Amino acid sequence: MAAARLAAALLLLAAQVACEFGVLRVVSQSGGTRGRDYCILYNPQWAHLPHDLSKVSLLKLRDLSSTQLCSYRDLPVDLTNQVALVARGNCTFYEKVRLAQGSGARALLVVSKERLVPPGGNKTQYEEISIPVALLSHRDLQDIFKRFGHAVMVALYAPSEPVMDYNMVIIFVMAVGTVALGGYWAGSRDVKKRYMKHKRDDGPEKEDEAVDVTPVMICVFVVMCCFMLVLLYYFYDHLVYVIIGIFCLASSTGLYSCLAPCVRKLPFCTCRVPDNSLPYFHKRPQVRTLLLALFCIAVTVVWGIFRNEDQWAWVLQDILGIAFCLYMLKTIRLPTFKACTLLLLVLFVYDVFFVFITPFLTKSGNSIMVEVATGPSNSSTHEKLPMVLKVPRLNTSPLSLCDRPFSLLGFGDILVPGLLVAYCHRFDIQVQSSRIYFVACTIAYGLGLLVTFVALVLMQRGQPALLYLVPCTLMTSCTVALWRRELGAFWTGSGFAKDVPQSSWAPTERPVAMRDSDAPLPQQPPSEELAKKPVPTEEAALPEEAGAADPARDGNSPTVSTPSPTNREQVQPSPVLQPGTLA
Repeated sequence: MAAARLAAALLLLAAQVACEFGVLRVVSQSGGTRGRDYCILYNPQWAHLPHDLSKVSLLKLRDLSSTQLCSYRDLPVDLTNQVALVARGNCTFYEKVRLAQGSGARALLVVSKERLVPPGGNKTQYEEISIPVALLSHRDLQDIFKRFGHAVMVALYAPSEPVMDYNMVIIFVMAVGTVALGGYWAGSRDVKKRYMKHKRDDGPEKEDEAVDVTPVMICVFVVMCCFMLVLLYYFYDHLVYVIIGIFCLASSTGLYSCLAPCVRKLPFCTCRVPDNSLPYFHKRPQVRTLLLALFCIAVTVVWGIFRNEDQWAWVLQDILGIAFCLYMLKTIRLPTFKACTLLLLVLFVYDVFFVFITPFLTKSGNSIMVEVATGPSNSSTHEKLPMVLKVPRLNTSPLSLCDRPFSLLGFGDILVPGLLVAYCHRFDIQVQSSRIYFVACTIAYGLGLLVTFVALVLMQRGQPALLYLVPCTLMTSCTVALWRRELGAFWTGSGFAKDVPQSSWAPTERPVAMRDSDAPLPQQPPSEELAKKPVPTEEAALPEEAGAADPARDGNSPTVSTPSPTNREQVQPSPVLQPGTLA
């Protein structure tokens, strides 16, 4: 049974390779209306379509869509130099095209209310037929009659596909820029919070706390992803609006989080709302933050209303998507390279399984991942999932009219490697490695994305981007750690100072140089009398923001204190301490 299903899937894949997309140019017979292009699906084994529209003559479209053209009774008197338009029925494509060709038709268009499938046949039938056979969707046919009426002229052609569309460059810049910016922001913000735990902001608003991801959370997350993807595959029309609502809420929050640091630096609208007992407003937020929140909500609402406008709505979706990714990279934190490896490898298997393996398990032979990401063709809502970056095809090609008018990159292909990039940046800052891990991992992500695009062009089918991104980023990070002989610390996160034993009393070979001051204090050697002498509070006490431990009180060694930014010029030289730690 399994072998039979595998063989059927292989035959279906072979049929999918044989079919190609083409273009149906439609103009009115009166010549008063400009022409319009529509997508068709044809099998080049019947007859090839010309690549250049200038070499194709316009032919009259004969509307026979009320018949299925399965017998001679369905034929009109003459179809000479016309394109026959018939409906799908119980007979084969070969029977239809044989009758149409025998009546002098130059091409056959079959209208389908279902999903477009390749008009197939066997080798002997292909040799008998010399006219092209193509499928046209019923929705496009209704649009043709609505725009042009029933008296139209048509031409069938198949322009050459470009090797790579220019929109790949835009997606590459957006994806790599988001990963680099998100990783840099997350690492810098996290380390800054270690040194300034009790930072006072200009208002009662507080920054969102980062969430450390544990192995249990990773397993639960992957199981939920699998469960949700299968539910979307079977109940797409019911759940798509739930996903759209979640995206609106999350993206507006992300946009606010990204713009808030910039707005807080503006010199106007710093006044606060009056005292009140309303939820959230009782904290008396600043007027400028309220205006920012209204702006973010307005942008999300505009996208939600006009999300299906292909001309410009994709710009808002990409802006909201990038803001959402930056917010997630800032909020979610992987504490060790071990956690990074576990997350990336598990999602690597998840991505490959749902793209390459599921076609052998579904009745239609389609990938569950690609079907959900692009939207099922039989969906009654015609909605698309917004959890992707999308850019319309810039080159003229049949794909821009058919089921792939946009190039897509899922948020997971940005967030999953981006979490590793953020970890590399935090580790760089803590071990003072001049951000070599961060730069190397970001470059590896860009190279992995280029490999993904090359595979997409060569295979001409949806690719699991993590198949190429995960090995590139993991192997590069591991190689840098081996080269620097820091693999152990990089794997467990013990390169962070919280895991390194600190000794504030042990002298070091290189003391910290004292800053110049107007009246430097004379140095005094350590002695029992100095040890017993009380140290002034303003010089010995470490500020709370620095977060250091109490000074040593050994009688054989001097009392050591760490200077703060306010009393650094008044404190004696102290040994070098370890850098700040990362929770």
